[in-house]
Amino acid sequence: MKALFFLRHYNDIDHITPVISKWVEVGHHCDVVLIGKSRFDGDFRIEYLKKMDDVRIVHIRDLLPWHEFVRWRLQMLLLVRSAHQSFAGPLIKFLAAVFDKKKREPLWRHTAIRLLERSFGKTGGGVMVFDWMERNSAIAVEWVEVMVTVAHTMKLGTVSLPHGDSPHASELVRRGEWRIEPDFSFSAAGIFDKVVVPNELCSKRIRPLFDNDKIAVLGSPRYCDEWLNKLKEIMPASPVTSTNSQINILIFLRKSFYTTFWEEVEQVVRMIAAFPGVELIIKLHTRGGWKQSLTRKGDIQRLPNVTIVADGIHSSHLISWADVIIDLATSVVFEAIKAKKPVLAADYLHAGRSAIAQYMPETELRCRDDVYRSINGFLSNGCDSFYNEAHWQNFLNEMVDAKGPGVLVRYVALLEQQARVHNDDINR
Repeated sequence: MKALFFLRHYNDIDHITPVISKWVEVGHHCDVVLIGKSRFDGDFRIEYLKKMDDVRIVHIRDLLPWHEFVRWRLQMLLLVRSAHQSFAGPLIKFLAAVFDKKKREPLWRHTAIRLLERSFGKTGGGVMVFDWMERNSAIAVEWVEVMVTVAHTMKLGTVSLPHGDSPHASELVRRGEWRIEPDFSFSAAGIFDKVVVPNELCSKRIRPLFDNDKIAVLGSPRYCDEWLNKLKEIMPASPVTSTNSQINILIFLRKSFYTTFWEEVEQVVRMIAAFPGVELIIKLHTRGGWKQSLTRKGDIQRLPNVTIVADGIHSSHLISWADVIIDLATSVVFEAIKAKKPVLAADYLHAGRSAIAQYMPETELRCRDDVYRSINGFLSNGCDSFYNEAHWQNFLNEMVDAKGPGVLVRYVALLEQQARVHNDDINR
């Protein structure tokens, strides 16, 4: 069977590469088209996929004639939210109104036909895969809608796969969110035949928007045992050097549009740095970390035992380096939890309730005293025996494995099913 995967950014690659790898491992073929700004040259996961015999990887700018790619990119800029919020926003909104949807549609359709015929030929048969799509995505949903429409005319299945997990147990977590109600920004995913989520907690965000038979809960491809074992084989040597400190502490920050109490984050950083025998690394979010106020604090960057890192160092390397992780509700720490490294859920530093604290109350930090006592306790007693075993196992069962072992097998089976259903339509 044949699949066509579109990847936009770092998170897509991180969470969908496991599915691509398993798809090819069982004997199928696939094309991977990068459609974000970056080619991700040198990314170890992309390099791993390139070495697989039945995978073709290319950036969209290398598939389209240059004049067609430029027009495609300009039409994207007319629609994406970041462009509308830039200094040129009024002009871009005006141009989008003049060059309206009807005028944009021929180019969308032309590129869709070109891409889909390259992968599947004119006879069709197979499945097309995007990540989760939102109304404010960096790739215009309007183009993806045309891709799905053309795919359906070619009798292809269409599936939306996760580009992340569910770090929040609460709903009002972003700036400007004041009412608990369905988040219609996710309604764009309704264009696909199937929308996959890793766990039931995540499914609650979209169940009010779709029929239940559109949603598939399959577990986390990124944090399942099979992929974590594969990562150990393919990941390059870590650039993070060991230190002589007694404890290495890692803090993961989150995207800037989540409500974070930055004044207290700064206080916590200074308090941790004041402990003797502690080394601290702060990992900015892979998208928009430069926007966060902490990055502009020169005196924090000058603290001798504090390092702020952005892109270029994989989170797995940092987790391997760390003894303790402080989390502001990010799913990346699930990898540390799988390894039974202490993760402190600093829920009082942001507006939400984390899934980690919900499932494992022993992880929660409720105030600055809790931070101090936790770090002091690790320094005095070590980092072993942190989790309540029953809580830890329940978290993994519910949030990572969902329906039990064999997560990647379930993903492949769903893609096969969608390809098969539409192939049957062709043969009728």
